[in-house]
Amino acid sequence: MTRANSFPKATCLRLSLYLRHLDRAAAQGLKTTNSAQMGAALGTTAAQVRKDLSRFGQFGRPGVGYQVEELRYAIRRILGVQRRWPVAVVGVGNLGRALARHRGFSERNFDVVALFDSDPTIVGASVAGVEVSPMEELAKIVAERGVRLAILTVPAEAAQKAAEALVRAGVMGIVNFAPTTVRVPPGIALHPADLTVLLEQLSCQVASSARDRWTEPGNEASLDSSGAAYTI
Repeated sequence: MTRANSFPKATCLRLSLYLRHLDRAAAQGLKTTNSAQMGAALGTTAAQVRKDLSRFGQFGRPGVGYQVEELRYAIRRILGVQRRWPVAVVGVGNLGRALARHRGFSERNFDVVALFDSDPTIVGASVAGVEVSPMEELAKIVAERGVRLAILTVPAEAAQKAAEALVRAGVMGIVNFAPTTVRVPPGIALHPADLTVLLEQLSCQVASSARDRWTEPGNEASLDSSGAAYTI
């Protein structure tokens, strides 16, 4: 079976969404589903569902669709979540604490087992039953606890150095919440998650929609430089 990291991030993202749909179907007692149902539930097309799944093997049967449990098992293997993953959080401020406490991680087989911070007033505190360790102990603890995935929630100026420390310690995948770009060697999976950038993307889409709406032919309103509508 082909590994998920051989394909674009967008494909892997849709696989995660397909798995959510299959989990809900299983919880409802459904035994089968099909590409049309999956596409409709997730806002994509049946053709896209079939194309994504065909990258990883032959699933389903014509006229029958997909066996829910069979496809759940296959996608979990592709995503690597058939096992539990120890996770580290670096940066235990407000966001880091919230993520450490997030129950949804454990439900999806991700266990936050290590917390790190450089602030001596935070080191030694306990969050969700995990003690905050100093950055100096990162390499030792990552090795001892088998950590391969990490979440970075440090200030921008500390992000590159923290990412480098994680990679040296053996971490293979990083989710970066820091408001900056970090560079990692080839072979290290890196996913940016700058919440400000995501909000800017949303505001861009909303502002674009508003401009289109207010500048349609026959509409007697326009937008000022701030995006607010005014009558002309």
